Amino acid sequence: MSFPLLTATAALPAVGAIATAAVPAAKRTAAKWLALLFSLATLVLAITVLVRFDPDGDRYQLTESHAWIADFGVRYELGVDGIGVALIALTALLIPFIILAGWHDADPLETGSKRWRPTQGFFALILAVEAMVILSFEATDVFLFYIFFEAMLIPMYFLIGGFGDRAHEHGEKAAATQRSYAAVKFLLYNLVGGLIMLAAVIGLYVVAGSFSLTEIAQARASGSLDMATTTERWLFLGFFFAFAVKAPLWPLHTWLPNAMQESTAPVAVLITAVVDKVGTFAMLRFCLQLFPEASKWATPAILVLALISIIYGALLAVGQRDIKRLVAYASISHFGFIIMGIFAMTSQGQSGATLYMVNHGISTAALMLVAGFLISRRGSRLIADYGGVQKVAPVLAGTFLIGGLATLSLPGLAPFVSEFLVLVGTFTRYPVIGIIATFGIVLAALYTLVLYQRTMTGPVKPEVAKMPDLRVRELVVVAPLVVLLIFLGVYPKPVTQIIDPAVQQTMSDVHKKDPQPEVEAAK
Repeated sequence: MSFPLLTATAALPAVGAIATAAVPAAKRTAAKWLALLFSLATLVLAITVLVRFDPDGDRYQLTESHAWIADFGVRYELGVDGIGVALIALTALLIPFIILAGWHDADPLETGSKRWRPTQGFFALILAVEAMVILSFEATDVFLFYIFFEAMLIPMYFLIGGFGDRAHEHGEKAAATQRSYAAVKFLLYNLVGGLIMLAAVIGLYVVAGSFSLTEIAQARASGSLDMATTTERWLFLGFFFAFAVKAPLWPLHTWLPNAMQESTAPVAVLITAVVDKVGTFAMLRFCLQLFPEASKWATPAILVLALISIIYGALLAVGQRDIKRLVAYASISHFGFIIMGIFAMTSQGQSGATLYMVNHGISTAALMLVAGFLISRRGSRLIADYGGVQKVAPVLAGTFLIGGLATLSLPGLAPFVSEFLVLVGTFTRYPVIGIIATFGIVLAALYTLVLYQRTMTGPVKPEVAKMPDLRVRELVVVAPLVVLLIFLGVYPKPVTQIIDPAVQQTMSDVHKKDPQPEVEAAK
């Protein structure tokens, strides 16, 4: 029997969460190091998955299948395609940086303070989320996926509500109220989406007689499973609604700005760079593969919603006073690009969307974590409270600028390649949508450069005059992310060669081919 590598990759952070939570309360530093070691060990396993995956091999590789709840046809089935492998690697890469960046975020404000949960809980919850996210990327049983898709909400709820941002202009009591509101809103939105999906999962089993993604897809391809058009559309909508909430797609996005604003910067990164990717990943894996005809039927409406997300998110980002809310609305705009690329139904669009998931995770992590370092120094999230930072903390300002330039998709940085592919892939089939979406790029330049100008340039405000530059631990967090942004901006092939075969298989699922160019290239 071969080594269950996929199970091990997800189980290791779960074991780490239990071990970290069990560390005595007085051993906060030991809990931090234990969590970091487990996250690094998980990264090693994720790299092993990446190395062992053959882009030209079978669609799902490193598969595992065991009977679980036999009476209901539920199996413990795991497998990864190129898209899943890329996102597992992204998740495992970001978690150690998230832990390092949040090294002091759960420490008491003063000796004996009971206003913050134990440090052990903070890091244990992060590892628990990592385990559930990785299993979501691996699951090929629909019911198994649903369990972890929903279960990750619980640790996220406690991370938002129990370990929120300490920088609040109205004091600790108001901050606690806002954290609770943001956590409950996050939970309710996602639970409603999950309950609707559960109804669709049950409906799928009634129609197909199986929860296995591969069995259902094979039955559909062979013609032995023929869903009625109306049934397929309703089931598609049940799945898509849950994924759109998680993504987050307008108008189901309103939980995200509150959650990111009230979270610590590392938890905000965990939300938008890791957890939210499960929604867009699931659109590719489940919506398009299980319901190809319904996906094509819904495409025009979804593209309009994605376009609204792009413009709406960017416009609201321009007017934000709060740094974290600005990044949150920018992420809503970026997720609009990702969803637009998925439903453009072209290989360029879907490759760009998958690459965008990876690049957005890296760029958002870089920008938000540096913003978190900035906020922790000043004790304020308000843009107006800063000015002249680049004169007193040039390294911090420089890395903040690189993260911002990546957010606006500057050529030479990783997000540019993915955004370009999404726009090209959309324009070839839906030129009007593609043209309007380009205004999101203009607005991104506006909100990013205005943010940098107001916080980093101009006269040095007295409150930031003695602000220290990035420390060694913070440089260890930021420097690798900056290197990755530049490397993947210049040479994205290591990622594209993994995801492209999976994208071609997804295109085959929906029976779509790329539009032929109207003018043949000169030979």
